[in-house]
Order: sequence, then C-alpha cells, then structure tokens
Amino acid sequence: MHQKMLLKGSTKTLLLAMLSQEPMYGYRLVKEMKNRSSGYFLFKEGTLYPALHRLEKEGLVSGEWNQTPGGQQRRYYFITDRGRHALSYMLEEWQEFSRAVNLVARPRLL
Repeated sequence: MHQKMLLKGSTKTLLLAMLSQEPMYGYRLVKEMKNRSSGYFLFKEGTLYPALHRLEKEGLVSGEWNQTPGGQQRRYYFITDRGRHALSYMLEEWQEFSRAVNLVARPRLL
C-alpha cells in the first residue's frame, strides 16, 4: 500500500526522467523502469497510459506513432523542452525533500 502511494507521487518525475534519456514506447518504459529499479517499480497499463496522456495534455511529452521494421505500429513518447524544464525543477525539489526527510529520520547518518 505504501509503495503505491509513493509511486503515485513520483510517476510524473520517473516518466520524464526516463524520456529525458531517449524516446520510448509504453511497453519499453515499463520494462526499463522495472530493470533500472531492480524490480521496485512495476508499472501497469492502468497507471502508465493515463499518466502519459496527462503529461501530453500538460505539454511535457509528445507522442508520435512510428512503424517498426517488422511493420508494427508503436506510439513513442518524447520529452518536450517544457518537460525538461519541469523535470529539472522536480529533481531539485526531490533533492530538497529527501535531504529534509533524512535530516529528520536519520540525523546522525548525515
């Protein structure tokens, strides 16, 4: 339950971070997120596609249909300039937030 709550608050940042590295289609985003997080982040279609659509509406990503060499159509998502600026801000906020949490939760370790 707690993991779902944390993921809900981080989905936008995680997706923008992934797309800032390279354009990806939905299934690849799911696989990459799982691999890079050592299995911690397990996105489902019911979470992923609504989040991508919200990012598109906000102008943070754009989607484009492309045909694979095998003839399959896939919708690739690209981060926009606006998305890069938003991601930069979100990552700064995350650094401040996580530092403050650590100061409270583990003051002697810092």
